[in-house]
Amino acid sequence: MGNNKIRIEHDSMGEVEVPKDALYGAQTQRAVDNFPISGIPQPRAIIRALGLIKQACAVSNHHLGLLDEARSRAISLAAVEIAAGKHDDQFPVDIFQTGSGTSSNMNANEVIATLASRESGMTVHPNDHVNMGQSSNDVFPAAIHVAASLLVNEALMPALDKLQASLENRKNELDRMVKTGRTHLMDAMPVTMGQEVSGWQNQIQRAKNQIQQAAIALLDLPLGGTAVGTGINTPETFGDECAKALHDSTGLAFKARDNFFSGLSSQDDAVALSGQLKTLAVAMMKISNDLRWMNSGPLAGMAEISLPALQPGSSIMPGKINPVIPEAVAMVCAQVIGNDTTITIAGQSGNFQLNVMLPVLANSLVSSIELLSNACVALAEKAIDGFVVNESVINESLERNPILVTALNPVIGYELGAKIAKQAYVEGRAVKDVALEMTELDEAEIDRLLDPYKLTLGGLK
Repeated sequence: MGNNKIRIEHDSMGEVEVPKDALYGAQTQRAVDNFPISGIPQPRAIIRALGLIKQACAVSNHHLGLLDEARSRAISLAAVEIAAGKHDDQFPVDIFQTGSGTSSNMNANEVIATLASRESGMTVHPNDHVNMGQSSNDVFPAAIHVAASLLVNEALMPALDKLQASLENRKNELDRMVKTGRTHLMDAMPVTMGQEVSGWQNQIQRAKNQIQQAAIALLDLPLGGTAVGTGINTPETFGDECAKALHDSTGLAFKARDNFFSGLSSQDDAVALSGQLKTLAVAMMKISNDLRWMNSGPLAGMAEISLPALQPGSSIMPGKINPVIPEAVAMVCAQVIGNDTTITIAGQSGNFQLNVMLPVLANSLVSSIELLSNACVALAEKAIDGFVVNESVINESLERNPILVTALNPVIGYELGAKIAKQAYVEGRAVKDVALEMTELDEAEIDRLLDPYKLTLGGLK
């Protein structure tokens, strides 16, 4: 850099050249220089969480008589700006950095100190004032919990509700639309399309319930544990004060963790949430693949439904339309499943009093929640809501389905039923016509036993 574009900052290790207009200082710049690895900075959700935490800490330190009102107010105002996303370009530190997230914590401290100093006209120190009563070792784990809690409540739950509502509408609409069921991808007994959609809906509902349950543990915050979990250099009530302040700013029922040692050294709660996000991804992958199979064709596939035509499907084959939304959702699910592996490995890296893979865990967890939130809405609005059932295709396949003979088993026995099914398949005829020839049942009785809709209701006929 030319000298007119830099300024000299100092930290405990000496002088550092920092961009002249940067709000951050020496420690952030050292991290930028040390970690030119991915070019991926901390996600917005983590920066937001750091801002909310710094605001809560400033308020708490003032309540406890440790920080004067002017500095507390200035830090709070600056932290609110950070939380609101007004200075995201001032957070350049790579996610692949020191495993405690110290560089990102100091990045927040330095930016807030600069803004607060300008606001108050006083010297606001990034360590002595902004980081008062804190350590990166309790702040960054808390930021993971705050970020994930907010994203689950503000983004994922509404998105799941949207997907649930779409599935509920289609389930009711298609409740009497009978189709050939499939097991092993082979023809099986009939189901209604409403029943099929109800299976998807139940998967989503159960996944949602488990995510909500797992997210409760994230409300426990390790703030107040400071460096190793003992709470050195901070009052005993600091964690409770911070949790209350965060509740006031977010509306979520945060509370101080009952054991700071586990809060600093483990990420079990994040791992548990990720496991439930993976379960949701598995469910959404199943739904997406079902939609792709049902949409396949239009001539050489199942062609049971037609998904909305959203874009040309080929650069060389005119008129080709692909199931782009289920494909995109399936890729999201693959990414979330991969993220879960990263989070699992990171969760194992709690060496003695500190986990040292926090930044990559944070990025992976935030990514999973955001991806699933967006994918739920896309799947609902651009696939579930708009697919059209090709009734003629479904009815023709159902009429020729040799497996319908299963309904005759209690009357004619399995052996004769198998012969009827084979002959109907070989001759390409309806089961009813072959059964009339090979059994002593009259047409009315066969019609009663083979009524496709009644076959979807279960029980003995």
